[in-house]
Amino acid sequence: MFSPRMKFRQWAVIGTCLLAVVGCAKTETTNLHNTPPVLLNQHVKQQSGEIGKASYYADKYQGRKTASGQRYDKNKRTAAHRTLPFGTRVKVTNLANNKSVVVTINDRGPYSKGRIIDLSRSAFSAIGKISSGILKVKVETLN
Repeated sequence: MFSPRMKFRQWAVIGTCLLAVVGCAKTETTNLHNTPPVLLNQHVKQQSGEIGKASYYADKYQGRKTASGQRYDKNKRTAAHRTLPFGTRVKVTNLANNKSVVVTINDRGPYSKGRIIDLSRSAFSAIGKISSGILKVKVETLN
């Protein structure tokens, strides 16, 4: 029938064809940070900043890794934002009392509809009462 050399050639041709097919196959991209898409009319973007709702991290996140790899510390002035680069410093102003705080973006979020930023507990308490849970704020990029 077939010589061993002929079988090797057949398998080599079949293997090459399989590699070509697999190499050309469509692959799906994955969202590494699992961030939801930003919806239109969810918040107002202005040249001087964003206006929308802010919330704060629950205590259960204390010590957990953020998307940047840092551990969340409720006593530090940090925040989560959907699109700003990690390390970006922003000024967050409570529009009800005009108090503001400067925070560093180190996480992705918020994942709740209608919110533009998640603040650490320390940052949130600097501009409003924790018991309120949500504040209307203005977020301005500093660097």
